[in-house]
Amino acid sequence: MFLSEAGARPRTREVSPAERKKWVEVFKACDEDNKGYLSREDFKVAVVMLFGYKPSKIEADSVMSSLNPSTSSLSLEEFVNIVRKKKEAQLYRNEIRHIFTAFDVHYRGFLTLEDFKKAFRQVAPRLPERTVIEVFREADRDSDGHVSFRDFEYAMNYGQSES
Repeated sequence: MFLSEAGARPRTREVSPAERKKWVEVFKACDEDNKGYLSREDFKVAVVMLFGYKPSKIEADSVMSSLNPSTSSLSLEEFVNIVRKKKEAQLYRNEIRHIFTAFDVHYRGFLTLEDFKKAFRQVAPRLPERTVIEVFREADRDSDGHVSFRDFEYAMNYGQSES
């Protein structure tokens, strides 16, 4: 059993009408000429408005090439779908951070084997200790006896394919 097998998969959630309305408003605000689509630069501005950061060239290229490569533009529905996925990923990462923080009872920024044992005793008391040790060793990618948040996040995402 690995951490990612414990149901830690991002869930597709329903978009509330208010949330969708906000995304449509941002789309319209970024579609300055009322073209009905967003260009690459329009998309970058929309991401800044919704998520507070400017996407990298790689991220923008990835989004634009994942659609119809010949048009190099995003329709409203494509935009809403991309924003929904980004929001789900953001919420999922926050869930992982919350779980990590719950395990890190000493607020050290890393987890020890004892932290793992204590947490697993609470959430899965019948899980054999050797399994907990295996999970810890797998999560401790650099074998330093500590699982950092980055290690933990990697473990939670291990083996999950992008959808």
